[in-house]
Amino acid sequence: MILAPPPCSPFPGNSNFSSSVTRGRVRRNAVAFDSRRIRIHPTSASGSRDVDAFTEYSGYLFELSNSEAESLAVYDISKIASIYRKKPLVVLRRLVQVGATLGKWFAMRYLDGVTERSEQMFEVRAAELRAILVQLGPAYIKIVQAISSRADLIPPSYLDELSLLQDQIMPFSTEVAFNIIEQELGQPLDELFSEVSPEPVAAASLGQVYQARLRPSRQVVAVKVQRPGVQAAISLDILILRFLAGLIRRAGKFNTDLEAVVDEWASSLFREMDYKKEAKNGLKFRQLYGSLQDVVVPEMYAEQTTRRVLIMQWVEGKRLSEVKDLYLVEVGVYCSFNQLLECGFYHADPHPGNLLRTYDGKLAYIDFGMMGEFKQELRDGFVEACLHLVNQDFDALAKDFVTLGLLPPTADEDAVTKALTDVFKNAVAKGVRNISFRDLLGNLGATMYEFKFQIPSYFSLVIRSLAVLEGVALNIDPNYKVLGSTYPWIARKVLSDSSPKLQSSLQAVLYKDGLFRIDRLESLLTESLRARTEKALVKKKMEDNDSRMVVKQILSFTLTERGAFVREILLQEFAKGLDALGLATMDSLTFAATASLPFAASPFSSLMTDEDIINLRTLNRLVLLLSGLQKNGSYNAGFKAAKPDKVQRTNSGDKEASLVLYQFASVQDVLPLVSVILELPPDLQQQMLRLPADLAGKLISRTAARTIRRVIL
Repeated sequence: MILAPPPCSPFPGNSNFSSSVTRGRVRRNAVAFDSRRIRIHPTSASGSRDVDAFTEYSGYLFELSNSEAESLAVYDISKIASIYRKKPLVVLRRLVQVGATLGKWFAMRYLDGVTERSEQMFEVRAAELRAILVQLGPAYIKIVQAISSRADLIPPSYLDELSLLQDQIMPFSTEVAFNIIEQELGQPLDELFSEVSPEPVAAASLGQVYQARLRPSRQVVAVKVQRPGVQAAISLDILILRFLAGLIRRAGKFNTDLEAVVDEWASSLFREMDYKKEAKNGLKFRQLYGSLQDVVVPEMYAEQTTRRVLIMQWVEGKRLSEVKDLYLVEVGVYCSFNQLLECGFYHADPHPGNLLRTYDGKLAYIDFGMMGEFKQELRDGFVEACLHLVNQDFDALAKDFVTLGLLPPTADEDAVTKALTDVFKNAVAKGVRNISFRDLLGNLGATMYEFKFQIPSYFSLVIRSLAVLEGVALNIDPNYKVLGSTYPWIARKVLSDSSPKLQSSLQAVLYKDGLFRIDRLESLLTESLRARTEKALVKKKMEDNDSRMVVKQILSFTLTERGAFVREILLQEFAKGLDALGLATMDSLTFAATASLPFAASPFSSLMTDEDIINLRTLNRLVLLLSGLQKNGSYNAGFKAAKPDKVQRTNSGDKEASLVLYQFASVQDVLPLVSVILELPPDLQQQMLRLPADLAGKLISRTAARTIRRVIL
């Protein structure tokens, strides 16, 4: 449901049109205003609206008693079943109606293929499908809305038609709508509003929107009115869909509880039909995310909202999908990251009709009926899964799938790891910035069936939210990847979160068999630096050749409280590297001294171990990272042999000294680091001054431990 579809300018002070109310009947008229009340100039009856297609086609479903209607206020499948158990003919009629209507359409599509007329009839069939969905009602429209933003999945003709279901459905009678407003709010329309648009400015599956001006405050608002009969129609359709889901699950032997998935979707749909809950959702969403940069969340008038009428601040703007603003897509990604992984309260229906670009260039969220909750343990599990996927830790990813409820605990982890490697390796090999949902899901079907994958009910809404957001972005940039844009924020969260679980995961990612994997830290730091929302920086897309900026950002992060855990890791690795450098220096000096003697008792024996050589190479890469020389990845090429698989140790001190000289090519390499330190804020400079003492303590501890170990052993 959207609030600002076809452009509709706010009411001017001397507006000369509106709608008005007579006792018991509403007419759409040209009107004039005085300072107190709306005055009526009646029009002929010929101006009345025809019955909308949904009411005409499915209106027989609306006939419920007051007690039955009240019992459907909250989703309860047992109550729905008990109501329609007494109405077998209505159920049968609906089954026949839905089956015949959709069956006829599929039959025509089949005949088009047989007669080789598919291409000629493509646009015609797309329009017919949209008309059919409007006739069948909100349940079917909501299902289609979930995919109507996916330009990569839906043919253009169908995409154009189905996108109209987001806000351009034929509205129901304005007379009925105004009567509902009066009944729900308990006041005549002209006492509530000084001005009301004579026609709805938007109409969607569950209701339609009027623009109005509140009489007391003169505030321009959106008034959303629920369609009559939607709850009864949706209840029966959900009962039918749930029954069909059970049949499909048993016939196809699916592991996912399809009935539970339908229940989760139905619960969210019923919550969406309660406008009082939507107002509360909007208030919470505004509190959590309304202060984010360039994000607009309208104000809710909760005290003037009922279950069937919602009043909220009017938002003026255009659909995000129509303005091609990639910056606002990035803002949307950042906001979605906060929703899903920081606060856990997320917008589960971010289709193009619910995302607007305001005229001052901000991203506005509207319609808060369908929201989801993501528990903390599941949020951490989702972050870990993304981290392990990008780093190709498929054995850890298999465990993440168990944590998220996608796999049963009894699954064979070795077999699952092998299967996930086969499925995801090629997709991930393209790099995190090129991973799409389509790539990840492309070959997953057979694996899901083999290992009894199941889609938890909560997960369906999360995936729907991300998939719809990526679909919106694809309309602007066909090469857009929502995971690639979200991962920088995930990387930043992993590096800075104080959660013991995520810190443990970071430790596991960075260390294997006790050896530090510097390439993974480089990747995380580099990706985290892409997590930007400023317009100028988003446009540059981190193609930043200024190494000073990179160094400054890394230091600014690691010296703050949020970077304390990473700072501790870096200090530990610097201590290891400096210790190894000391050993290499001693080796070089000892070898030079013994080589000049005319006699030697025995061949020279190096003090260095394989681990020390690895630590030396890690030290060099850390210096390069902090001096900003890692750009374009050119420095990585010379260190492929530095992977901690196996290092050939040499007894030649001269060769070890040469290795040290190779690792530290020039003192100038660290000059950017020194100059940037002077530009840091005073508090960070103070933190920087404390680092040498911390580093010295770790170095002394390591040297003492190594000395004691060698003496004892």
